[in-house]
Amino acid sequence: MKEHTQNKEEARLKEAYKTGSKWLKWGPYLSERQWGTVREDYSPDGNAWDYMPHEHARSRTYRWGEDGIAGISDDMQRICFSIAFWNGHDPILKERLFGLTGPEGNHGEDVKELYYYLDNVPTHSYMKHLYKYPHAAFPYEDLLETNRRLGRLDEEYELLDTPAFADNNYFDVETEYAKGDEEDLLIKISISNRGRNDASIWLLPTLWFRNLWSFGLMEQKPNLYLEKDSHGKAFIKVEHPETGNYNLFFEEAETVLFTENQTNNEKLFGTPNTSLYVKDAFHDAIIDGDIDKVNPLKTGTKTSPVYKFHLVYGETVEIRLRLTQKELTTDEALGTGFLEIFKQRKEEANAFYAPFKKGEDDDLENIQRQAFASMLWTKQYYNIDIPRWLAGDPGKLSPPDSRKEGRNTHWMHLNNEDIISMPDKWEYPWYAAWDLAFHCIPLAMVDTEFAKRQLILFLREWYMHPNGQIPAYEWKFSDVNPPVHAWACLEVYKMDKEKNGVGDKDFLKRTFQKLLLNFTWWVNQKDSNGNNVFEGGFLGLDNIGVFDRSSSIPGGGHLEQADGTAWMAMYCLNMLEISLILGEDEVSYEDMATKFFEHFIYIAASLNRIDQDWTGAWDEEEGFFYDILALPNERFVPVKVRSLVGLSTLFATLIIEEEQLKRLPDFHNRLKWFLEYREYQDDHLVIESFHEGKDILLSLVPKERLQRLLSALLDEGEFFGPGGIRSLSKIHEEPYVVNIDGQEFGLHYEPGEGETDLFGGNSNWRGPVWLPMNYMLIQSLRNYHCFFEEKLSVECPTGSGRFVNLETAADDISLKLINMFKRDENGRRMINGQQNEYHFDPHYRDLILFHEYFHGDTGRGLGASHQAGWTGLVAELIDRVGWQYSKKSSSNK
Repeated sequence: MKEHTQNKEEARLKEAYKTGSKWLKWGPYLSERQWGTVREDYSPDGNAWDYMPHEHARSRTYRWGEDGIAGISDDMQRICFSIAFWNGHDPILKERLFGLTGPEGNHGEDVKELYYYLDNVPTHSYMKHLYKYPHAAFPYEDLLETNRRLGRLDEEYELLDTPAFADNNYFDVETEYAKGDEEDLLIKISISNRGRNDASIWLLPTLWFRNLWSFGLMEQKPNLYLEKDSHGKAFIKVEHPETGNYNLFFEEAETVLFTENQTNNEKLFGTPNTSLYVKDAFHDAIIDGDIDKVNPLKTGTKTSPVYKFHLVYGETVEIRLRLTQKELTTDEALGTGFLEIFKQRKEEANAFYAPFKKGEDDDLENIQRQAFASMLWTKQYYNIDIPRWLAGDPGKLSPPDSRKEGRNTHWMHLNNEDIISMPDKWEYPWYAAWDLAFHCIPLAMVDTEFAKRQLILFLREWYMHPNGQIPAYEWKFSDVNPPVHAWACLEVYKMDKEKNGVGDKDFLKRTFQKLLLNFTWWVNQKDSNGNNVFEGGFLGLDNIGVFDRSSSIPGGGHLEQADGTAWMAMYCLNMLEISLILGEDEVSYEDMATKFFEHFIYIAASLNRIDQDWTGAWDEEEGFFYDILALPNERFVPVKVRSLVGLSTLFATLIIEEEQLKRLPDFHNRLKWFLEYREYQDDHLVIESFHEGKDILLSLVPKERLQRLLSALLDEGEFFGPGGIRSLSKIHEEPYVVNIDGQEFGLHYEPGEGETDLFGGNSNWRGPVWLPMNYMLIQSLRNYHCFFEEKLSVECPTGSGRFVNLETAADDISLKLINMFKRDENGRRMINGQQNEYHFDPHYRDLILFHEYFHGDTGRGLGASHQAGWTGLVAELIDRVGWQYSKKSSSNK
């Protein structure tokens, strides 16, 4: 980043972390889907989708959180605000996002809405969100029934495929927030008619309390009620014993509705209601005109002013609201100073992001800005207390006994209530540990302290299991994800040091101690034979194997995983590097450095070893690393699938510089002794160029094998796709089959959505491009280049006759990833496939979605459509490479 003086947003952020001021109290912490989550599931069979379906969400009180559209809440989610609409045709109010459940979608769960995160800053002092709502009835049934009829080989049926948005007959609803101060939130909602037809829309900006009183978690119930200011204008008093009191000011409305955030038992279960006024009352009042369903006394725990607009083509209306602790009149709250604050916060947001702009490419700037905005919008309040979730709340019906032996029963220590970076607040509105590690890279670019605190959080006692395992995700906290936490801690440390000029070694110390526990858990649990070859299960790569790697292995054996072993080798080097950094100040860390160095050498030798009595992962004839299926009676079957499993061996690289060795004499001496001893024993050794006075490269892959792997990596007929590195080689267009004790297992190259139902079928690692894995490969190539420099070149693409160094090869992959998002010379973005609205319509063409993964042959976005989490890594690639090549491209025109 360019040097610059501290701007207002940076000053607010620093104040929030240094002094404990409340600039971070309010933010986009509302989930976009609380229904269908594990934490709301109290069923006997663990079927979360059926227990709390979308059809129940409007009528049923949530236990562990709240959801809404373009919503905000305080950081404990006591007070919530979001927007709702009605177009005069829908059977229900549009209060929350609709999507298909896992069993309903032909490729698993999928949100079926059009919404976009346009802007945000780390303190959420300015935020902007866009939602598109049709004039016609929202096609709930069409989306459901059509997708049900489709098979695994069919593309998903999306909202823009339905007739609902024909002739652009829809509304754009922009919601903007600006903070006047820490407890002063200004809200501006703009509705524009984009269609050729005049149309009506009802707007309900809704404020409510999360219901804690029904579950025995609050003694005093909070209250909302209507008041009038000194000029006789209505506003809403917001009284909550835990957050403090607020006033909600709003422009004159047709009416103001009040009800209670209580379950409509009568409607859902045929039992009496505990309250005269219930959660779904606004639906009846607006759609059916049943005003008796809302509280005539204008008090309750859920409220909304109601606005109705009839808009002609191109017309825009604007509504202002303000939630504040200030004692103002409505005119003072919403008057001339209102727009001035918005103007100021927008200018400050621009100033905050200005240092990231390193050229004149507006498209590149827009992609990066929306990537950051999406990362910040997907911060979410997350709450689950496993003992209470399993046992139930006092005074409520006890959950079924089956839960005591069911999901997550071994995580009785886990009690989470925090703001966490989510993968996708609709499709994955729960944390995923290895996703989070990647989230922290782009997050550290804009809010390093938040990234550090997220990484520390997952190592705390109320997250990490006493045995050292890091929780995976709520569907199964015990699942095993790749051990990338130490890598993320190192990356964030380095980014922080580069930004501030000094490294936060206290952060490394805090994480190192807990990472030791996690490393030990891995060694004890996932190296069943004690031979430094690791298992691990699916390791986040879902369906990449010929069978489910997290279930029982065919033939009664176990799978010695090339990727499991590679991840652990990388983990060793990450811990070694942290030890070396800390060892410069405290000699005790030199001992740990030696431990991790030796452990890495043992792992590398096991993976690479080939002799008469050992079946290693390396296949000399094919030049690739494969999983080994170890069967009873010492039978070993290589599973010859060319995939990211084998390429992951490239991740484990570390350069130890000569100067660093001089500062760590004990480690240096031990290193020399160990290497001489290993050489004397004639053990397999994986180390490049150990000579006195030289840098050392520790690599899981020796140079000659590295060259062979890179030949496959950069081959367009294998991994080197138009949008980046594919997860499975294209040579598997010819299906691969392996016979295990008379049973055949196989796979083939699937560049798009998954064709099987492994892991629910909503992700696919058999061909598509995944940004986080590409990012790891890019980093590894840069590390190799730092060591080999011009002494190692590769043909890129393989067979092209173009030879480049490894840094240029890394840049080539980076640009492929960036170019999926950029407009080409025809105005098209690869990520948008054949959706012409996104290519040419002025109201779509600048909107960027950050998909979960991308088609291996076309770059079309697939999977979760708002998974900015790890796909937000493109922001870092733009910062490192994108601007540089954009300038070159411009100068060549």
